[in-house]
Amino acid sequence: MEDIMEDNFEKLNLLLEQELCEFVDISDGFTGQTENGELRLIYLMNDAVESFLVLKNARMTGNYVRDYKGEFEGSVEKADRDLCEAEYILVIHQGRNVFTVFFEDILLETHLYNYGELGHFWVKGYENLRVMEYQIAILRDKYEYLGEEYCTEQERKLAMLRDFPPLNYLFYPAVSEKYIVPVDNPWEVTAEALAVMQELAEEARDEKLGKMLRRYEKNQDISNARKIARMLCRSSHLPVVTLLREKIREAASVYPDRDFGKEKNQYLCKLLAEAERKRSELHQKNVQAIIYREEPFIYDCDSISFQVYLMIVRKGVWKQKIMVEKM
Repeated sequence: MEDIMEDNFEKLNLLLEQELCEFVDISDGFTGQTENGELRLIYLMNDAVESFLVLKNARMTGNYVRDYKGEFEGSVEKADRDLCEAEYILVIHQGRNVFTVFFEDILLETHLYNYGELGHFWVKGYENLRVMEYQIAILRDKYEYLGEEYCTEQERKLAMLRDFPPLNYLFYPAVSEKYIVPVDNPWEVTAEALAVMQELAEEARDEKLGKMLRRYEKNQDISNARKIARMLCRSSHLPVVTLLREKIREAASVYPDRDFGKEKNQYLCKLLAEAERKRSELHQKNVQAIIYREEPFIYDCDSISFQVYLMIVRKGVWKQKIMVEKM
């Protein structure tokens, strides 16, 4: 139990180092205690995970400012029981505003979801590759922020592809440049990432890509990374791209979909049924089409509306032709 506590405190300190402190279920200007005595702090939030640090028997003095942007400083330490009844003290400076949380315990609350059918189309061009770049990135965040025990064996392998430059944000970013969170040594390819890609190339019987990957393994320079990135968008290499997408969907399918309640679920099902009808029509014409959707987080399900897309993939003379239709 003590090891778990220490691990959760490391998670809290990580948030503070990143100048993050966002509570849920409390209003702007909140002070005092919630009805159940808990304060929930967002730890990791993406399409694959909704995770919170739960401060037990917590009491806040001062006032919490929601949606704060500006100077930030935070610290957490063990309390002096001779001076107060709490076990720990969290102190947050939001510019001139200061609030303090006294609490007894810290727990990790985590909900894992199916992310294989979720995608965002913020950047145009080669959307099939950009969607996978995003899915691999959030999978890697789950692996790093929560630990490998929160990932299946297949996910642990796929998460390594974040360290495969031809497929990461260097060539196929899912978000615009101002939203990219750079990683250390983004041009460095790891042996684990190469092994996963070589396995995919072999299963897809893509001999040219396999040969290029072996060359890249021996000479890991930017030039070879660029060549492989260009290969991934060519029509001749579509099978390996399709295989990777299927692997990601298969790995994510072991988790449940988000449940938004009867009314919202019915609305989403209606949009998905329309997309499935169009996908079926295209399939009969031997055209590859994949359904993706955008959905809000459970904790804040009014933040965005549902969106359903049909991504249509065709082989061009030289490059893959991608078209995205919104339902």
